[in-house]
Amino acid sequence: MDLENKITFRDSAKEDETSRKVLTPEALRFLAELAAEFTSKRDELLAKRQERQQEYNTRETPHFLESTKHIRESYWGVARHPDDLLQRKVEITGPASNPKMVINAFNSGADCYMADFEDSDVPTWGNVMQGQANLIDAVDGRLTYHDQEKDKLYKLNDTVAALLVRPRGWHLDEKHVLFEGKPIPASLFDFGLFFYHNARELLHQDATPAFYLPKMESHLEARLWNDVFTFTQEKAFENDLIKIPYGTIRATVLIETLPAAFEMEEILYELKDHISGLNCGRWDYIFSYIKTLQNHPNKIIPDRDQVTMTQPFLKSYVDLLIQTCHKRGAYAMGGMAAQIPLKDPAANETAMEKVRADKEREVAAGHDGTWVAHPGLVPLAREIFEKGLKERGYENNQLEYKREEVKVTEADLLQVPQGNFTYDGLKKNIKIEIQYEEAWLRGIGCVPLDGKMEDAATAEISRAQVWQWVHHQVKLDDGRMVTKNCYNQALGEVLSELMNEKGPVDFITKSKYPEATTLFSRMIESWRFENFLTVPAYEHILREGR
Repeated sequence: MDLENKITFRDSAKEDETSRKVLTPEALRFLAELAAEFTSKRDELLAKRQERQQEYNTRETPHFLESTKHIRESYWGVARHPDDLLQRKVEITGPASNPKMVINAFNSGADCYMADFEDSDVPTWGNVMQGQANLIDAVDGRLTYHDQEKDKLYKLNDTVAALLVRPRGWHLDEKHVLFEGKPIPASLFDFGLFFYHNARELLHQDATPAFYLPKMESHLEARLWNDVFTFTQEKAFENDLIKIPYGTIRATVLIETLPAAFEMEEILYELKDHISGLNCGRWDYIFSYIKTLQNHPNKIIPDRDQVTMTQPFLKSYVDLLIQTCHKRGAYAMGGMAAQIPLKDPAANETAMEKVRADKEREVAAGHDGTWVAHPGLVPLAREIFEKGLKERGYENNQLEYKREEVKVTEADLLQVPQGNFTYDGLKKNIKIEIQYEEAWLRGIGCVPLDGKMEDAATAEISRAQVWQWVHHQVKLDDGRMVTKNCYNQALGEVLSELMNEKGPVDFITKSKYPEATTLFSRMIESWRFENFLTVPAYEHILREGR
């Protein structure tokens, strides 16, 4: 039996014009090859994740690896950067499934656009297929969107941002599509479809097939990605007698898990022929700190708003990432300020000052570029980075700024952030999480809340922190203990506030708030920490699709 004939679909994978455009027989054949070659290895690495987490749950902590010390101490560097990725001062990101947002991101004036299949998108079948179709059209230069309400046509400018694509992480499956009766790893699904449909056209345009790789926890997971890239370059167009040179694919790795922070050099080494740099995925990193150290009663995080990048454990993480990247010739990309432009002038000025302070901190620390989530922030971020680089004697990056004075220890990366533990902080986390999950269950993965853009990464902080406070019965500043009763009281108050804001009828019958509340409470009240909120939420979407 040919490999592609081993692919089957769930009933919820509706066939339509978009899916037929994306799931061509040739693309399915390539997906089958990827699944056959790499699924078992992916499964082995996920099992190793669970083994390590069990060790952390017995009060062990992540550490620098003795077995790879020779890599950290030897001389090597990453490959030369391709021309279209030489300047990355400002990068913008957003969901691949929304054509208007895709066009606006390409046209934003940013150097690069990261089309996201992960934290800011929801893997409904429609979203996944539409995202791939949007990128096919965008690479071909023919993506358009007609806004019916405004009667406005959106189309791509002649000059657009360089494209990078973020597939879903190794831990996720594409459960609408099965290979030999088992879901295809979502990483392979997202990566494989994009590469197969777009690599030839990108190379024809002298552009790079480039990717952002999320949620890795070890250098072995980076090695697997390198194997995927090598296999893809050899096999993708074998039937067409087209050879993709080794090292053509480029990746930037998000260092957004606590274990990965202890293996940055090893991750660069495993991908050294295909990597462009590392990124400070700060929001997921904070979440991962809680997740990894979930059973450590001496590692409790204070109110979310007080866990800023000036906290010593985050500053150490940033300094080590910049030093590591520049030592090996890789870009050190900064993170995303969650603020968005606001209509109220005074509130907007306050928000923009926070963005300015954040970006000025990044350029002073030595970052080569930064992230924004909204096109309105691109000019501000560019002004800050161009001015900062010029003042420091650099043009496109700070690769020569080696940060050799940095000495980061294991203890530095594990420092507990200081701050207050308040009932208002508990309620704010609950409200953010309920609102985000309600939107997610409706298929929306990035949501503006209280002047910030919340996606799965930021929502995970709120969810994990509530679980941590309840699980360890944290004592609040007012003397109360965060028991399940305290949580239920705060939840009730939040639901009353939301019901007043939305109206009782809309809240109960025209939204997903009841489902979101049930899902959230199940995760909070469970003795077992759910690794990712999107996993049980995805099951809900699958049930609805079926």
